[in-house]
Amino acid sequence: MLLRELFLVLSAKCGVLSGNTNPMPYAAPSMREKIDALTQNLALTIVGKTEAIRLVLVALLAGGHALLEDVPGVGKTLLAKTLARSIEGKFQRLQCTPDLLPTDITGTNIWNPKSGEFNFLSGPIFANVVLADEINRATPRTQSALLEVMEEQQVTVDGVSRSVPTPFFVIATQNPIEYQGTFPLPEAQLDRFMLSLSLGYPNEAEELQMLQRLQKPSTLNLEPCITLEKVQELRHICSKVRVETFLQQYMLDLVRATRHDEEITLGVSPRGTVALQRATQALAFLLGRDYTIPDDVKFLAPHVLCHRLIPAGGRRAKTVVERLLRSVPIP
Repeated sequence: MLLRELFLVLSAKCGVLSGNTNPMPYAAPSMREKIDALTQNLALTIVGKTEAIRLVLVALLAGGHALLEDVPGVGKTLLAKTLARSIEGKFQRLQCTPDLLPTDITGTNIWNPKSGEFNFLSGPIFANVVLADEINRATPRTQSALLEVMEEQQVTVDGVSRSVPTPFFVIATQNPIEYQGTFPLPEAQLDRFMLSLSLGYPNEAEELQMLQRLQKPSTLNLEPCITLEKVQELRHICSKVRVETFLQQYMLDLVRATRHDEEITLGVSPRGTVALQRATQALAFLLGRDYTIPDDVKFLAPHVLCHRLIPAGGRRAKTVVERLLRSVPIP
């Protein structure tokens, strides 16, 4: 294992992985500074959640979406708003309730008596960062309004398709404790989230730091640290991070194991396989590498795979995935 990773490091520096004589160049120092500034901006408002911040950035740079399953009041909304402000993006919030309609999300055509024609009134989905708060409180009909836009980045109303702004990033939240008045997300909806995560409660020192920061409101006046164009450029760089064939085979073995395991009713889809590779590329870039390693896969697998599978017999998805990580060998 150590010899294989050492080979990856030396080969990446020489640009000879798998016969590749044109290695992807590392990001310019200015781009690396942008990433560091973005991470610091998020850390100013979300205290002590380094791993959660990294996962959200992985989803953003990999071109996916993030599902936050957590209790109220831990900073989910603040995280989304801070991210939007940091990238100079437009932020919109959807407060999902049972009476929310699909047109409340996508927008609708309104009759204009002066012009004698219908004008399209865009909905809140036309933003760079969209927070779907308590998404499982919306009805299945309303939830389905997000299926097209999360996959194809466009909205179709009355037969006309309109593209949403780029980059487009959805952060959805749901309370894992309270189930009264909720509608479980269908498998097709869950599959459109690249990864799921939880912020969790802060420890005592972190919560004290939060209280102390409230006495210094100037520290919370965040300024944008990266443009939308730079985010798109970073996404392109992440897509060029090298993934060796043996790692692709490892990811494939993990995913296919979920489809044949006796403790799993529904395994991970091919979309999940693609999401796992894209996520590992983004994580490697955030960690300063232009190549992926097995530890990237092991770190991200629970976050990318758990919400995509249905365990049997009341088992926990995370426990099943962790068992597969121990049993599936690295080629």
